[in-house]
Amino acid sequence: MARSTKDTCFLSRNGEKDVDETLLNEMEDDDDEETWLECDDETEGSNQDARCLFCEAMLPSPEDVLFNHCPKIHDFDIRINRRKYDMDCIAFIKMVNYIRSKNSTSSDLNNINPTSNAPWASDEYMKPVLANDSLLLFDIESLDNESLSETSQDNMSDGRQDDISVPAEEYRTLLQRLQAAEQRAAIAEESLSRAMQDLNITKEFALKVLASPGSDGDKLSSSAAPDKTPEEDQAYFDSYAHYGIHEEMLKDKVRTESYRDFIYDNQHIFKNKVVLDVGCGTGILSMFAAKAGAKQVIGVDQSDIVYQAMDIVRQNKLENTVTLIKGRVEDITLPVDKVDVIISEWMGYFLLFESMLDTVLYARDKYLTNGGMVYPDLCTLSLVAVSDTVGHASRVAFWDDVYGFKMTCMKSCVLEETSVDYINADTVMSDAAMVKCLDVTSVNVKDLDFTTDFKLRASRDGECTAIVGYFDVIFEKNCNKTVMFSTGPSSQRTHWKQTVFLLRKPIPLKAGEVLSGKINCQKDTTDSRSLIATFELDGEKIKYLVR
Repeated sequence: MARSTKDTCFLSRNGEKDVDETLLNEMEDDDDEETWLECDDETEGSNQDARCLFCEAMLPSPEDVLFNHCPKIHDFDIRINRRKYDMDCIAFIKMVNYIRSKNSTSSDLNNINPTSNAPWASDEYMKPVLANDSLLLFDIESLDNESLSETSQDNMSDGRQDDISVPAEEYRTLLQRLQAAEQRAAIAEESLSRAMQDLNITKEFALKVLASPGSDGDKLSSSAAPDKTPEEDQAYFDSYAHYGIHEEMLKDKVRTESYRDFIYDNQHIFKNKVVLDVGCGTGILSMFAAKAGAKQVIGVDQSDIVYQAMDIVRQNKLENTVTLIKGRVEDITLPVDKVDVIISEWMGYFLLFESMLDTVLYARDKYLTNGGMVYPDLCTLSLVAVSDTVGHASRVAFWDDVYGFKMTCMKSCVLEETSVDYINADTVMSDAAMVKCLDVTSVNVKDLDFTTDFKLRASRDGECTAIVGYFDVIFEKNCNKTVMFSTGPSSQRTHWKQTVFLLRKPIPLKAGEVLSGKINCQKDTTDSRSLIATFELDGEKIKYLVR
């Protein structure tokens, strides 16, 4: 809402109304032109010095800051951003206070994805950061059609060729046509959104029918897994907006120090190179790469944590090297055509849970230059047999007698879902069997669904109560120093823990005896970030959900 002339006359330097009640009453009683002219003259004569949004420069007026200094010195045009965010007075005030409170650079604002919510949307940015900030008094809604046209002509006279000058009448006609087109587009977009919602509901229903027992759902090929819906992606990325999960990952020394050691011990891979960090989170890998001598580092993350990462990068004075972009890699356009190196911490439970590797492979195929590398470059997925009769009883036999009631029907539910836990190394009773090796520089998305035979040779006598999965990560190609880490039961603990597949009944084994089996692992057709792992073991087939 635009401020009235009367409000403007009595706005004090701290943004509050300082009203002389006597004068106000006289003006209400005598509304003649002279009284208003005196008020206008008094306002024009007040001190209107304005500080730049991005530096310490002081200019004679907010207009000088917004229309001359910022566009020419900082490549930031308020007219473009007003149209970009459909900005009213309140939004403008929030933006000014956000920039001042966060010490944002113009490149930070220009790199914000216009399809996302503006980072200054919170009401906390209504509070002025600077006392007597005259920029907060500027009426952004005063940029009407004619002033926009005049500004375009000024830009042309200054040598800027971004806008084309047209007569005001023609400009208004074109603007009316554009507004009508935008209205039609909005109606069409709303209709399309409703149609997509209906389609997703229908698709979800159909997939559940296909996946139900007795259907042909098990015969679906890996290519039949649906694309992730916006709802799936939003829930996934929202989970990474919480600070706790990033604290847990950063405190995982095995994970974080392995990436750090790989980058710092192999700086020749990063020296003067363009690096893409997929799923950058707090930006820790991007900053490692910058410190290792990268020419440019681009971090991409759809989660809101990227706004904190921008502050972290600036706090460490790496903003000239590291550029962070909010969005999905599949949806955005990078500021470069190709990158030399891709780094990412994409691994999930049982290695492939969350399907983030799909995004890394998309980035590899679209942006990686010939001869470029993706790190980590090798990952292996392995299985071991464990014997933990006490743990098995607490999870399975427990349902035989629950406070005097039988709940045995719950066993199938418990057995169907895997658990993620730290496995005592003393319970491991077999050698490990590798069931999948991924060369990230060449693997394809269709290869991530797989079927593999395996053999587990018992290292001692005992009852196998569960099969446990874990993965190893290797940084090897072109490295002067190879770095690797394991998430197995016998290794130092990580936040990934191990994935436990409980057996319906324990299988007795003698030392040296081989337990042969087969595993089929594929994306869940109803939730493409989850996995379905089906084991054929000791004559029985068991399907597990990794969620």
